[in-house]
Amino acid sequence: MMKRQLLNTMIAGLLFASQAGRAAMADEIVSTAADQQNVAVTIYNDNLALVKDARQVALARGLNQLAWREVSAQMRPETALLRNLSSPDGFRLQEQNFDFDLLTPEKLLEKYVGREVTIIRSHPTSGVETRETATVLSTNNGVVLKFADRIETGVPGRLAFSRVPDTLRDTPTLVISLVNPTAGPQNLELSYLTGGLSWRADYVAELNANDDRMDLNGWVTLTNQSGAAYPNAKLQLVAGDLNRVRDPAPAPRAMMAMAAKMADAAEMEQESLFEYHLYTLQRPTTLRENQTKQVALMSASHIPVHKEYLLAGANYYYSGQYGELGQKMKVGVFVEFDNKGEGLGIPLPRGVIRMYKKDSQGNAQFVGEDRIDHTPKNETVRLKLGDAFDVTADRKQTDFQKLAGTGRYNYVFESAYEIVLKNAKQEPVNVTVREPMPGDWTMVSASQPHTKAASGTAEWQVNVPAEGKTTLTYRVRVRY
Repeated sequence: MMKRQLLNTMIAGLLFASQAGRAAMADEIVSTAADQQNVAVTIYNDNLALVKDARQVALARGLNQLAWREVSAQMRPETALLRNLSSPDGFRLQEQNFDFDLLTPEKLLEKYVGREVTIIRSHPTSGVETRETATVLSTNNGVVLKFADRIETGVPGRLAFSRVPDTLRDTPTLVISLVNPTAGPQNLELSYLTGGLSWRADYVAELNANDDRMDLNGWVTLTNQSGAAYPNAKLQLVAGDLNRVRDPAPAPRAMMAMAAKMADAAEMEQESLFEYHLYTLQRPTTLRENQTKQVALMSASHIPVHKEYLLAGANYYYSGQYGELGQKMKVGVFVEFDNKGEGLGIPLPRGVIRMYKKDSQGNAQFVGEDRIDHTPKNETVRLKLGDAFDVTADRKQTDFQKLAGTGRYNYVFESAYEIVLKNAKQEPVNVTVREPMPGDWTMVSASQPHTKAASGTAEWQVNVPAEGKTTLTYRVRVRY
């Protein structure tokens, strides 16, 4: 209640102080978004964006104090660069200050600690106003005021302030002292890096009935929490991992709730940029403050898909005696596709692919999702969608022997294993069994032929009949 009373009683004081503050800053040349000729925004993956704000501003000859309003509240002021595109010769900057301490009743009162304010009281019955001067002693957990004959806490009436301090602005402002060679309208461009702008790629895929084809649509999801709006901006996105010098993390900044908006579908054009990829939206778009927007990135249909059931083992049980290694073990479900063909064959930005499939009634149901990294064209994309419900495995160690070993690295072990794959589906499935083999290994025997997928990996392709099971047995010798 005390805080609410404080806010209400200072409203009139804010209006009076704001008028006085504007008079104090009358010598400034103020540039607002109304002066904007165009704006370009390049957004990177890691909560970083480059803003280029071009405006036409009337400057005087010689020294100017320019207040460039409506910049990002998360601007990195050390990166700000103002250029004169009309008359660059003789144009130079002397000083710049980023005023992001925004005008609020609390901030105004804090700035007046140690200074005098006017207390305005209204008589409860007659309405007659009386004025009294007091000094603000403190604003910590309440207001402490020193009058001529006493000290009071709280706000006994309305507060009136003589002026707004120069560092308090109603919107984030970059104040620049500059020397301009000629008087008149000048085409200026302010560029700076800012936080609060980010993007990510989101993909929606739909499998066909046979799980061998899919349709894929990619969207770019943009989020603007920078504290500024960018109307009709030329938008570009950079996909890649930039090296950045990390400063200590700042205190968390309060964020407002985001409003979601779906933009009209529009393909984005991509090109190589250094070791990254640049995506350019082919039309201007508006990024409003505290808004999430989606823009179409790509679309492809009838993409060939390979589905795989995978049972992956572990290397720890090849050097010890364990017996049972698992009952009803989960078999992972993966799908793969190649980034090539019509609609694909472009660099895919890092993001999440969400997979859907239609049920018997024609309704699309969510069947899993996975995250992909930045993927060049012609590369294979592999997604884990989950674990199979109807395909399980039982694994056990049936024999273990230590054949040799006296030194630390001269051990030889031989062990045997049995894997029973069960399939409750009404159609047969093929399961990939992948076993990581430690050390120098030799397959002594196996019930089915294996392949050496890598130096430390043995792999089997096991067919499991519908509503049936298949048993895989093998013996391996491992030397450390």
